[in-house]
Amino acid sequence: MEAPDAALDAVFVKSHSMPSDAVPVKGYDFSSGSVDYHSLLSTYNTIGFQATHFGLAVKEIRNMLETKIQKAPEDALKPYLSEPGDRPVDNCTIFLGYTSNLITSGIRETIRYLVQHNMVDCLVTSAGGIEEDFIKCLGHTYIGDFSLSGKELRSKGINRTGNLLMPNDNYCKFEEWITPILDRLVDEQKSKGKVWSPSSFIAELGKEINNPQSVYYWAYMVSCGDVSDPRLFSQRHTRTIFQYFVQPSLTAR
Repeated sequence: MEAPDAALDAVFVKSHSMPSDAVPVKGYDFSSGSVDYHSLLSTYNTIGFQATHFGLAVKEIRNMLETKIQKAPEDALKPYLSEPGDRPVDNCTIFLGYTSNLITSGIRETIRYLVQHNMVDCLVTSAGGIEEDFIKCLGHTYIGDFSLSGKELRSKGINRTGNLLMPNDNYCKFEEWITPILDRLVDEQKSKGKVWSPSSFIAELGKEINNPQSVYYWAYMVSCGDVSDPRLFSQRHTRTIFQYFVQPSLTAR
């Protein structure tokens, strides 16, 4: 019995020739001896699935950094030469956005390195991404486990974010640190008419923390639309920044 022509046509469809620039799938050959990490990461482009997307992202970042170090025409820089801060104006402005959990984790040190070495120009984050940086200057965050009971930890004065543990004392230290700063900012607002933008407020905190391990010790331009959102305004503190906005008032725009 012969197979129906329709079935044969569906199964034995003749392949068209692949384009001359088609890239074969290939991973890293670990049998070559010692691992060449540059070559290993380069093979991500040809591994496939999400690894290829990672490789494409690396390629794009390299393009950004290569453009950044190229000298820009002087006339193109003139509108920006009066910008605040002491960082050089270059040929490419790079924005880096991240959520607060990355600051809570060890990725914080990577972000700090990028800012410190002028590899990014503007940070965009949530208020948690601001306060967690300062809190980690005042006390350590520790590795725990995802399965630990939040209720049991809370009874011991320990907070859990995923598998990270933060002693409650860290937040008390943060309150003790930030309260006198807020008092001074309110005084400056009343006596000098100073209006604090989120970026100028964060820059001021970065100066006050005076710790090179802080992201905001190095960062001047930070965009944070919800700076009034988390513990900075939490009712669990006896005196918080919230009081400064709603009473005699610290005004931010």
